This record gives sequence, structure tokens and C-alpha cells, in this order.
Amino acid sequence: MHDFATGCWAATVFFVYWLEKIGSDLPDIQPLLKGIQKRFFFISLICIGVVFLTGFGRTVTYAYIGEVYGKESESLRKKMLIYKHIFLIGLFALGTYWEYLMIYK
Repeated sequence: MHDFATGCWAATVFFVYWLEKIGSDLPDIQPLLKGIQKRFFFISLICIGVVFLTGFGRTVTYAYIGEVYGKESESLRKKMLIYKHIFLIGLFALGTYWEYLMIYK
């Protein structure tokens, strides 16, 4: 569910961008497209919530599993997971802010 919600979030960002491009070419339907964009922005926020909730669930259950790959490997794995998630949280923030600017500018 965690990865699926991440993919859905990315799809909403793409879709809002796509509707923005269509709206710039067809100003007559731009108000209608803005309404659709707002709905997809709301869906993207729900996706972010699902990502955080399921990620928390992964973190909690991971603590009970213990060391699967050995002490050294697990240490490196945890470190790389931290770096990956810092990058992805930044990407989520930038993508969501970009969506917001496209809709509410």
C-alpha cells in the first residue's frame, strides 16, 4: 500500500500538470479544469497521508523483525533508508508545492 500510494501521488502531480497545460491552450474550459485539479490535489494529500501511515506501520513492524541481513548490513541498510526517505520527503514537498502553485496561483 505504501508504494502504491506513492505512485498514485506521482500520478496526481502529473495529471494536475497535464490539465494545466490543456487549460493554458483552451482558456474557455480553464475554470472547469481548475475544479478537477483541486479534486486531484485533495486526492494527492490523501495519498501522502496513506504513505505516512503505512510507512509508520512499516517502521513499527520492522523494529520487531530485527536483523535479517546481519548486523553490519542492517546498519548500512538503515542509514541508506534514512537518506532515501529524506530525499523522498523533499520530493513530496516540492511536488505538492508545485501542484499547489499550478492550482492556486
